[in-house]
Amino acid sequence: MGSDKQSSGLLDTLKMETVRTILTHSYPYPHEHSRHLVIAVFVGCLFFISSDNMHTLIQKLDSNVKWWSMYACLLGFFYFFSSPFIGKTFKPSYSNFSRWYIAWILVAALYHLPSFQSMGVDLRMNLSLFLTLFVSSILFLLVFHVIFLGLWYLGLVARVAGKRPEFLTIMQNCAVLSIACCVFYSHCGNLAVLREKTFDRRNSGWFSWWNKEEPHTWLAKLVGMTKLKGQVCKSWFAPVGSASDYPFLSKWVIYGELTCNGSCTESSNEISPLYSLWATFIGLYIANYVVERSSGWALSRPLSLKEFEKLKKKQTKPEFLDMVPWYSGTSADLFKTMFDLLVSVTLFVGRFDMRMMQAAMSRVEEGAKQEDLLYDQFSEKDGLWFDFMADTGDGGNSSYSVARLLAQPSLRLQVNGSMLTLPRGDMLLIGGDLAYPNPSSFTYEKRLFRPFEYALQPPMWYKEEHIAVSKPELPPEVDELRQYDGPQCFVIPGNHDWFDGLQTYMRYICHKSWLGGWFMPQKKSYFALELPNRWWVFGLDLALHCDIDIYQFKFFSELVRDKVGENDSVIIMTHEPNWLLDWYFNQKTGKNVTYLIRDHLKGRCRLRIAGDVHHYMRHSYVPSNKPVYVQHLLVNGCGGAFLHPTHVFKNFNKINGTSYETKASYPTFEDSSRIALGNILKFRKKNWQFDVIGGMIYFMLVFSMFPQCHLDHILKDDTLSERLGTFFGTVWDAFMYMLGCSYVSAAGAILLLTIAIVFVPSKVSWKKRLLIGILHVSAHLAAALILMLLMELAVETCIRHNLLATSGYHTLYQWYRSVESEHFPDPTGLRARIEQWTFGLYPACIKYLMSGFDVPEVMAVTRNNICKNGMDSLSRGGAVPKEWKLDPNWDGESKEPSYLQRFPSKWRAKALHQDPVNTVRIIDHFVIEQKEKSDSGLSNGSFNQ
Repeated sequence: MGSDKQSSGLLDTLKMETVRTILTHSYPYPHEHSRHLVIAVFVGCLFFISSDNMHTLIQKLDSNVKWWSMYACLLGFFYFFSSPFIGKTFKPSYSNFSRWYIAWILVAALYHLPSFQSMGVDLRMNLSLFLTLFVSSILFLLVFHVIFLGLWYLGLVARVAGKRPEFLTIMQNCAVLSIACCVFYSHCGNLAVLREKTFDRRNSGWFSWWNKEEPHTWLAKLVGMTKLKGQVCKSWFAPVGSASDYPFLSKWVIYGELTCNGSCTESSNEISPLYSLWATFIGLYIANYVVERSSGWALSRPLSLKEFEKLKKKQTKPEFLDMVPWYSGTSADLFKTMFDLLVSVTLFVGRFDMRMMQAAMSRVEEGAKQEDLLYDQFSEKDGLWFDFMADTGDGGNSSYSVARLLAQPSLRLQVNGSMLTLPRGDMLLIGGDLAYPNPSSFTYEKRLFRPFEYALQPPMWYKEEHIAVSKPELPPEVDELRQYDGPQCFVIPGNHDWFDGLQTYMRYICHKSWLGGWFMPQKKSYFALELPNRWWVFGLDLALHCDIDIYQFKFFSELVRDKVGENDSVIIMTHEPNWLLDWYFNQKTGKNVTYLIRDHLKGRCRLRIAGDVHHYMRHSYVPSNKPVYVQHLLVNGCGGAFLHPTHVFKNFNKINGTSYETKASYPTFEDSSRIALGNILKFRKKNWQFDVIGGMIYFMLVFSMFPQCHLDHILKDDTLSERLGTFFGTVWDAFMYMLGCSYVSAAGAILLLTIAIVFVPSKVSWKKRLLIGILHVSAHLAAALILMLLMELAVETCIRHNLLATSGYHTLYQWYRSVESEHFPDPTGLRARIEQWTFGLYPACIKYLMSGFDVPEVMAVTRNNICKNGMDSLSRGGAVPKEWKLDPNWDGESKEPSYLQRFPSKWRAKALHQDPVNTVRIIDHFVIEQKEKSDSGLSNGSFNQ
């Protein structure tokens, strides 16, 4: 009894759901190790930095305003570029790549400036050491992963180990552990601790903190962090031993640096503490990976109840997709959308129209009797509530918020001091654009169906993969559509739904029966609904024509003639509000729709509803003696997509001879204007992936004007005002040079101007459009030119102070190789063996990675070469000249014997920098000394005549 009761209690505690989750939960290999390592490295940096005497560093700060202003500009620029990533999740992605990229360029730019050297900090060792460790870590871990996958392929490790790690995860881990090693080296060095100077814990300053006999408090000890730092370096990070302790590893390690007063007569025998730390990190990574993958612990490890509750809490959160990055230059979906739009416009529109196919598939000819298009199940009700929305399927959070409101049985709201109850609609009308950016199974399922299924679940017996062949597919307990009392849904397609020729829409709307808990009896992309009290809804499909086709017109015109009474009221639902868009763009669309409303309905159209524009706005007609086109015009594109402004339509007041006035708008005109102005500063923070497009545009505008070789006149001015005047004068000169000589940049500016003018609303006069376009492009062009000249001026300043372009493209690598043996002894020749085994690949990778990292140095060297030798100096194929011309020096020289002439050769290279006289260099230089004669030889072999 006791045993059974105890077992039962255990099962009640665990529950079968818990047990099932514990045994079957998939736990992918995490990348959070990088996050933990970053935190550890950050804490370590704070500790070591605080241990230095900050007062001394402050005293060493360079007081030169020029350099510190350059620091301020650099930090300001990089803060601007990195600000969108603050607070974002730290994971391998494009966002994380941008973080590393911005940090890379910032460090590469900062370490050339002199103020770090004035503080006694030389970043060259840290940078070169980081890049060396980074390459070594990547190569080592790649070899390990290849071997591990090979063992998995041979069946020597568990089958669950077959999942390959992400390469970005490996790079991120290598970067973090390399930074940690560099932080250690910056403060502890690579010194070899002699064996007789081992750390004595009893007499250490670290443990003396706890000695109660000390007269000073531990807080006073904390101020002197230098001593503590030394103890930490000598104890926690001391070398693991000497080569004699590990004879097997003696030829596979790097040794510590000896400190001697003068030259050391013996080589170090102590293993490098830096090498030990790096090997420890690599070993921990490998051990963690092998244990998790071989045992399957990372993929299906048992969870404790505490971990399970934490995991369950995480699983109960909905997995919604983010908003579509419309201004992203890196989104494959957006490029696919553009391609689909191009195909749809050129292929489907005017050649193949799905609406023609639907008309051909109709079973009867008379439009008024077509059951596939006309639905009258609501006509006998006493009253009807319906909801209308459009433009859903963008961000999951916003779309679900709207769907959740639609799903509530009722909403109680306070209006003018009284409570108003709004019941859930018997019918939901959706006005198109069901998923962004393009129609596909993924976007429809994740952006449309998932939020609505979370808001109102479909029936238990509903299967997601089910295809409705014969609609309406009613629930088992319902005999006909009139008897079904649940909410129903009718949907028209929008322009985004037409990007694939309406294929996805037909599969998911016309051949599925449930959108969440809303029943969908709809069979075609357009329809007519007969509602109670002589009300009708016409759902029109405008496709990409912004108008209905002739088959729709035939159906609705015959329906009006045969079924719609003279006193009936009609609601027309379209995707686009052509009354607003036609006014804004000064165009005329939807002629068939206008003809249907004006000449067939003849005043019976009481309301037009549409989406496409993502805001809410309602206009009502101004009473007059003239015939009324439509009484009310309503736009509600607030289904979950981004927000469009309303203030640009505040002057709309007339269409088809009927005057209108604005009755309501969301946001208000004032709020809309304020939000639009805020976009000037907030646009990039929300659309940081636009950097790719913006960078390409700016580069196209100015790249043909690189380099600006004559900027020294700006630096010669004495006062700040004179320098600013000279600088902006140089900006104007660069602009004039672009128009007159730089044809590529001028062509880019003209193209950008054309685009800017096209995007100005066509209802604006052409003079204003031209003025707006010129001002818009001028702002971008001025920004691009100013940024170009600031960068050129910074490079020129550094070159003049010998901070850049001192020894060629491989300055950092050459410096590192000159000090490598001194600071990282290698008496066994490990580096030479690795170079031999990798066929020179290992040092070549480090060499070119250092050159690639040092972007300012590469720019400065290239700039100098172009300024001295012209653009032809960039060509690597011109090492051997192929074009020659007569040397004017030879031609003008007196015709003496050739061996006496200063210019004896008739032809010289057409490009001077390719001439052999200018490119010749010494490859080898040596001297063979004559052997001295011995005394015996001289005595025996000498003779006189």
